[in-house]
Amino acid sequence: MLPFEEADIKAAISVAQQTAAGVDPELDEVYEHIKALDPTGRRFATVLRDTIDQLLNGEVTGRYDWKTLFKTEKTHAGTLVEINLQREFRFADGDSMDYQIAGVDVDCKYSQQFGGWMIPPEAMGHLCLLAWADDYKSLWSVGLVRIRDEWLNRGNNRDLKLTIKAGHRDKIKWLWRDEDLPENVLLHMDAADRDAVFVVNSGQGRLNELFRRAQKRRIGRNVVRTVAQQKDYMKRVRGNGGSRSALRAEGILIMGDYASHREIAGQLGLPLPEEGEFVSARVVSARAHHQDAPLAVLDGKQWVLARPDDPVESAPPLPSHTRQD
Repeated sequence: MLPFEEADIKAAISVAQQTAAGVDPELDEVYEHIKALDPTGRRFATVLRDTIDQLLNGEVTGRYDWKTLFKTEKTHAGTLVEINLQREFRFADGDSMDYQIAGVDVDCKYSQQFGGWMIPPEAMGHLCLLAWADDYKSLWSVGLVRIRDEWLNRGNNRDLKLTIKAGHRDKIKWLWRDEDLPENVLLHMDAADRDAVFVVNSGQGRLNELFRRAQKRRIGRNVVRTVAQQKDYMKRVRGNGGSRSALRAEGILIMGDYASHREIAGQLGLPLPEEGEFVSARVVSARAHHQDAPLAVLDGKQWVLARPDDPVESAPPLPSHTRQD
């Protein structure tokens, strides 16, 4: 037996013994390394959101619902998650698994169904990074587990892939559990409102209707892309003929991810738009009956979120910034 083979066997035995004793230093090292790269989980959440949107390909297809994907597209989701996580975090290629993280080989598995991770036989004894995201629940989770034979269901599929027994999912060390997935606004809109958006013939008209009907919600770049179905979709939101100028006469502000816009959104008590996001809301000038409503000063006047019975008045201009509004 060659010296390096003997060393590998000894190392594997040592890991197995420690795991059996409930101690797994490699898992802990990988856990801490990932947490250091993404303390809040925001980067992981963005990758999962973007991967689902990549599969839906709304700009070309107009799709927003996971159920409308072809079977082959759903099957490809795991590969895309694996690739996109590696691009985001620059994980090195593993020797026998997908990644090498903190010097440890780690396999990556994704499932839209919680607990549906398909574990290949070659992952036995290795660490697996398990990712799950559900667009209908707007939740996601990511955890680590050392694969052990006795924790797995026997597989009946042709490639002999296995799943983790429900009773042993407590062995997963969660990096993040049931966190909020950035909302797929089109999926969760009221059906009548969504139909009213898509019945409009022009991309600009559909965007205008979207911002009318999906107020006080963070609307991401992919939602805009799916509704507009045009190459210059971001231009269709801004002023100079976009939704921002078209809806101003209706009292609707559309705040983007600029610092000045985020400040206004915060003052009005609205969700803060993140990078590539927008939040729309109808406003009126503050009057006595608005009492203690959150307000923002724009164009020298105090403005509050409009109540349903407030008459429509033209919205003020938003603060200027370094990019074209």
